[in-house]
Amino acid sequence: MDKKCSIPSLKKKLLDVESLLVESKQETPQRKPGWKAMPYILGNDTGERLATFGMQTNFVIYLMKVYNMDQVLAANIMNTWVAISNIVPLIGALVADAYLGKFRTIAVSSFASLMGLMILMLTAWIPELHPAPCPIEQQQLGVCNGHTNFQLWILIFGLFWLSIGTGGIRPCSIPFAIDQFDMTTVEGRHGSSSFYSLYYTTQTIIMLINQTIVVYIEDSVSWTLGYGIFTLFMLISIIVFFAGTRVYAYVQPEGSILSSIAQVLVAARHKRHRHLPVIKDTQEAFYDPPLLNDSEGKLPLTKEFRCLNKAALVVEEDEINNDGSIKDPWKLCSIKQIEELKCILKIMPIWITSIIMFIPVGQLSIFSISQALKMDRNIEFLNFEIHAGSINVISLVAIGIFLPFYDQVLSPLLEKITKQEQGLTTLQRIGLGHGSAILSVLVAGLVEKKRRELAISMGDPDGVAPMSVMWLAPQFLLIAGCHIFGTVGHTEFFNKESPDSMRSISNSLLCLNLSVGSNLSTFIVNIVHSYTGKQGESDWLDSDINKGRLEYFYFIIAGLVVLNFCYFIFCARKYRYKSTLLKA
Repeated sequence: MDKKCSIPSLKKKLLDVESLLVESKQETPQRKPGWKAMPYILGNDTGERLATFGMQTNFVIYLMKVYNMDQVLAANIMNTWVAISNIVPLIGALVADAYLGKFRTIAVSSFASLMGLMILMLTAWIPELHPAPCPIEQQQLGVCNGHTNFQLWILIFGLFWLSIGTGGIRPCSIPFAIDQFDMTTVEGRHGSSSFYSLYYTTQTIIMLINQTIVVYIEDSVSWTLGYGIFTLFMLISIIVFFAGTRVYAYVQPEGSILSSIAQVLVAARHKRHRHLPVIKDTQEAFYDPPLLNDSEGKLPLTKEFRCLNKAALVVEEDEINNDGSIKDPWKLCSIKQIEELKCILKIMPIWITSIIMFIPVGQLSIFSISQALKMDRNIEFLNFEIHAGSINVISLVAIGIFLPFYDQVLSPLLEKITKQEQGLTTLQRIGLGHGSAILSVLVAGLVEKKRRELAISMGDPDGVAPMSVMWLAPQFLLIAGCHIFGTVGHTEFFNKESPDSMRSISNSLLCLNLSVGSNLSTFIVNIVHSYTGKQGESDWLDSDINKGRLEYFYFIIAGLVVLNFCYFIFCARKYRYKSTLLKA
């Protein structure tokens, strides 16, 4: 029966509950399979990425060739779908962490992706689902038969299911893998760190396959065969995922995350006039019930955002049940709830800096193609001409080679020198990613300045500079460094520093920053395009880059990234890593 209780009686009840939980855990210990579960999870993720990324790689061309769309409409459909697909993971993460759990969310979303890919395969296979074929000459003249509303809606219906699939798989895949490691042990933490490197190495290989073999099959063999292969990949990934059902460790969802956050804020405001005692024995003054699942370690009460600590302050008016639970969670919250909210608040500034850090990655992938078109792309000793659109393969190859080398060779060496697990802290690794991003646009600007000068001085009617396209390699190697240190570092940081019950939500932020960063990049390009080229001067981003001043645009981006880096340093110096009670 509920009753008002004093602080000593509350402490006694919590100790009794904790003793019962300890006895229960000794009888049924938590199983963590570690690397035994990785073949199934990586197999599922690899198959899913081969399918969805492969479809995205050449999708604009598909819309133009098969649906007879003009370039603008095709690009708008692609951009809208990508933007939605980077926002939906936030919803999927909320559902996974609060209600379904990661395993069920991935399972349901995998079938949604399969449905979307099957519909797209049918749009290429069945003649009634796309316009009649039209030669390129007629497409250029604009006399081709366009798509019907029915054909367009079938296409959108397929993209809808793909977005649902992406929204569930993308935020949950990495957290579900990390759930398989015992993060309270050194071995488990090393294993999770190695997983991040392996994960992004496989993603790099997938992108290489998509930009070479997949594009060739779609363009030169058959669109139906290409989408049929994607559907087969997705089906195989589902089979592999369910094959590991008996191996996985499952973390149960803990209910609405938003409700927990709201309860902390309301309880803290309710006790805003109370005075906080010195944090010595949290069980004496603060509500700290034992965890039902403490496989990740217990979060101690910290002094950061101290005003929130009042939400766990036990007063005479607080009522508890006989099992140690609180009758009114809107007046008294646990230390766990408070510290989880603090974790989210602390990582948000770091997340904001990640948005601007990745702007050079997107801009260089676009404008470097224009640079490559105005450079010598012949490799004489191989008697081969590099395709301008394939120049970014340099960064993919660099990631595929250096990322495993860093994880297996450099990281252990640095660990011996720094006495730090994995050699560098996650924020140090992210800082190196910021540095690589800055150098990439600076080098790109200097190379473009030299290229433009040579092109103008030679007077070539085509504007091609007598300069090898391999001069673009340094900027793409630095972009690779941005991914190796920045992308992997952010992924590890968000997974380690986010609350265990909100790990999927934190991963969805990695998708959201791509969406925000893409919109911010578009805004910057439009500003530069609008305010340059006036009063008879050339537009910096002129379609003929010999007339424009692309290097100035690169230097502006570099300045923006430098300012962002300064803000990151400020945030990183103030940041305090999440501390838990860990096993040796």
